Amino acid sequence: MPRKSAQRSIQAVIFDLDNTLYDFLGAKDQAIRAAIDAMIDTGLPLTPEQARERIDRIYRDKGIEYQKVFDAFLHEVLGEIDDRMLAAAVVGYRRSRDGTLVLYPHVLPTLTRLQKEGYRLAVLSDAPRYEAWIRLCMLRLHHVFDLVLTFDDTGIRKPSPAGFRLALKRLGLEPRQAVMVGDWPERDIVGAKRAGIHTVYARYGDAPGPDRPSPQAGSGADFEIDDLLQLLDVLNRLNAGEGGEGG
Repeated sequence: MPRKSAQRSIQAVIFDLDNTLYDFLGAKDQAIRAAIDAMIDTGLPLTPEQARERIDRIYRDKGIEYQKVFDAFLHEVLGEIDDRMLAAAVVGYRRSRDGTLVLYPHVLPTLTRLQKEGYRLAVLSDAPRYEAWIRLCMLRLHHVFDLVLTFDDTGIRKPSPAGFRLALKRLGLEPRQAVMVGDWPERDIVGAKRAGIHTVYARYGDAPGPDRPSPQAGSGADFEIDDLLQLLDVLNRLNAGEGGEGG
């Protein structure tokens, strides 16, 4: 039997969004491929490989959330923005994204279980506010969380502890009462530890992308999981007073 909410050590779970609750990089990869194919169909004078290399370079320079990537790409390749080609890219990207945005296995039942057990649930993301809410709505998670904080709310990105501290303040909790679950050790885990929050590394979501390195050995987290369902055991251990691998 889980302890009653008021008697537990842990009162809230804070989640990263992308690559922690769903495969952001997988969906992004497929959407970019669809956008490139659409531009080539409308006359783009590059191979898919040449186009992808240039787009990835823009993401590395501007960040994976850069919203004008196709504008910048077309201006670089053509010397101007061809509206027909841009529209084809955007439509191709959105259609693919909408069809490939799916939760990781066991995410929904885990979140449902946490809700039933009385945990406060939050999201802390470096994504722009509008984009984060689009993803949450598409994943049908927009009613699940007690708090959603994005870059537009915090004004600073991880690993700064500022966003984590703001989440704690909004939830009315002390650091020891919260757990952070994230897939990017250098950002999610480091930032949460700086704020004094228990940390769980979502190993299943850590993969290289256009603006992030290959996964490194040793996350530094208190706990590591290969499936979000394992978070339930982590919480039971923390509530029983047990530490973790990194703590």
